[in-house]
Amino acid sequence: MTTLRVGIASYKEMKARTMAVARGERRIRLNEPRIWFTSTESFAKVLSAGNRELLRVIAEKTPGSLDDLARLTGRAKSNLSRTLRTMEGYGLVRLERGDRGRIKPKVLHDRVELDLPLAQPRKAG
Repeated sequence: MTTLRVGIASYKEMKARTMAVARGERRIRLNEPRIWFTSTESFAKVLSAGNRELLRVIAEKTPGSLDDLARLTGRAKSNLSRTLRTMEGYGLVRLERGDRGRIKPKVLHDRVELDLPLAQPRKAG
């Protein structure tokens, strides 16, 4: 597996960075975060202790469907679906179609590294 590098930046900073890349004024460096959160609070919410446990169960037990995952975790299927779609948006999991069209979650990374500037905002260029 791999390490997912994530960063914290305001919406304005992320937009400026994306526009600079799109205009060809800036290239994404190899060690730069690929996924961005707008706050440490949103990062902490997505990667809460409960959600990290969910990722561990998926990685270790490889459930074949959301029903299987609900049985393994004791969490409601609707809650799992919502949480996993959020995690998918941040590149933490992939939701694949399994047998008979069932959604099968797959963990994509075994580590997350947070790039967090403490003193100043990021520069777009």
